[in-house]
Amino acid sequence: MSGLCGWLTLSGDGTPEHELVLAAMAEPLARYDRVPVQLRTGHGSAVAVAACAGASHVYQKEGLLVAIWGRPELDGSSLDVARRLAPLWLGKGVAACISLSGPFALAILDEFSGTALLAVDRTGQHPLSYASHAQGLFFASSHDAMLAHPAVRTALDPQALYNYLYFHMVPGPATAYLGQQRLLPGEYLHVQQGKLCKGKYWDMLFKEAAHAGGAAQERAFLRILRQAVERCLGGDAETTGAFLSGGTDSSSIAALMAQVTGQSARTYSIGFDAPGYDEMAYARLAARHTGSSHHERYVTAEDVLEAIPQLAAVFDQPFGNASAIPAFYCAQMAHQDGVTRLLGGDGGDELFGGNERYAHQALLSRYENLPAMLRQAVIEPLLFRQHNSRPWKLADKLRSYIEQASQPLPARMESYNLLQRYGYRTVLEDGFIETIDPGVAPACLNGAYWQRQDLKLSQINQLLALDMRFTLADNDLPKVRKACELAGVEAAFPFLDDEMVAFAASLAPADKLHGRQLRPFFKRALAGTLPNAILHKKKHGFGLPFGLWLHSHAGLRDFAFDNLSQLRRRGIVRPAFISDLQGRLLQEHPAYHGTMVWILMMLEQWLSLHPAAFAAGSAATATETSTVLDPTA
Repeated sequence: MSGLCGWLTLSGDGTPEHELVLAAMAEPLARYDRVPVQLRTGHGSAVAVAACAGASHVYQKEGLLVAIWGRPELDGSSLDVARRLAPLWLGKGVAACISLSGPFALAILDEFSGTALLAVDRTGQHPLSYASHAQGLFFASSHDAMLAHPAVRTALDPQALYNYLYFHMVPGPATAYLGQQRLLPGEYLHVQQGKLCKGKYWDMLFKEAAHAGGAAQERAFLRILRQAVERCLGGDAETTGAFLSGGTDSSSIAALMAQVTGQSARTYSIGFDAPGYDEMAYARLAARHTGSSHHERYVTAEDVLEAIPQLAAVFDQPFGNASAIPAFYCAQMAHQDGVTRLLGGDGGDELFGGNERYAHQALLSRYENLPAMLRQAVIEPLLFRQHNSRPWKLADKLRSYIEQASQPLPARMESYNLLQRYGYRTVLEDGFIETIDPGVAPACLNGAYWQRQDLKLSQINQLLALDMRFTLADNDLPKVRKACELAGVEAAFPFLDDEMVAFAASLAPADKLHGRQLRPFFKRALAGTLPNAILHKKKHGFGLPFGLWLHSHAGLRDFAFDNLSQLRRRGIVRPAFISDLQGRLLQEHPAYHGTMVWILMMLEQWLSLHPAAFAAGSAATATETSTVLDPTA
């Protein structure tokens, strides 16, 4: 839908071929909704921005190119941002990034000094990847755009594919491609005299010693959220709508939209005709309470079958979050209704403590606080000793609790990880295993969780910081952004407004998790805005009943199993595991094991729909253990 791309080299003369290559890179950025494209080239630099009105900012003067994709503000103003940023860069260098707020991806190219600066916004709403070698620095917000340049390497990274199977996405800073890296939220890349320096111009600063929020803070929260919604509307209230799941985050956005505009918000919801998956009742309750003009659609197995190839194509690296399907149909429904921008509630959970796992991890951590002598000399010998007495369900639950609690964070959060449960040697071919390091995936979590241990963060704030990166920037934001891109709609996230992020970080840890009560401050602040039934409902979201539909819908099952059959020949997953998954495992627990069918199916779809992918191989080599890494084979 939108993005930027370009390069900085030490030579070049701005020939027509130069512009043709830049146009080829920009084409994938405008592929889905045909947004306007700005192309600017110099002697050794080039940049293109493809974006709808208000989201493209380019300034060029005397060998200096400043390009911004997004809706940033500079000193509180969104006017002429690229031009006003240029002197700040010349005077302050990297520190100029601090002056920018809002969602953006930035590229500054200085031909005469041979320097460049790349940066992304503080919460990673807009992605930016880069590759550097002897010919120069290449960058793009989409890997498809990056690969359009003939000098950029296209080989897939086997480790990234393993990480995808582990996390169901490829976590940054790595990408699916060898030699390409992605900037993390709040990061910059400074290139000077051929040397790359990556750092952070911003980090989330939690106030651990803060006092519990009172009425004044609750009013401040509502004011900041209202202003954030107003900024996301950007003067386009008539063509802006909102996702509405019926949860607290999306419901609060709908309510504030009505307050800001003085008219009914246009809201969109998805339901499923499957037990345990449908939350339309809550969405309808929120719509009635906020007075929104509500639209809804029930997604079927046929809809899923139709959308799978489209979603696999729009993602520029493997992505396995199945809730992209309902997000897409929500955005498509809004687009057909004349909406050009959709506001999402993403970020509310990660800022204010709304995920159930925060309470669960707090419960597990209580065991660590018991005296070691009591745990090791009394409780554990009593529960884990061998005995022939009849089974005792309470003892089984206690043993399970202790087994989880005895693992350190963040490893214990992966106790239900599918790849770990099966065992990677059971799932993967020996030849593929030889090309990867299974320890890299958990090390990604450990590194992110403990990178700020010097700040002595509380457990809840450590988990929030981790989720801001892995759950939000690597997963939920790409899901919503790409689903909206496919539907031709722009996505915006009021909770990720910079002022709101700073406010959330200033709250006391107990305001985010009190005992096992999730986000108490958030619920207090919105008590006069949302009904109690929504404030205290259990979190659900847009889960997809894929495992159930595999049993009930022959067309979806055949499509999924056909993709798994194709995947057998790629030398990644063991054919024996695929057979066991399609048979015994799915029969035992369709919902749980159906997730792995989805993950493998989407991997095969992505590989088959992207030109830079593993070669399928021939029937003659199907039983070999070697992995084909040449995307042109």
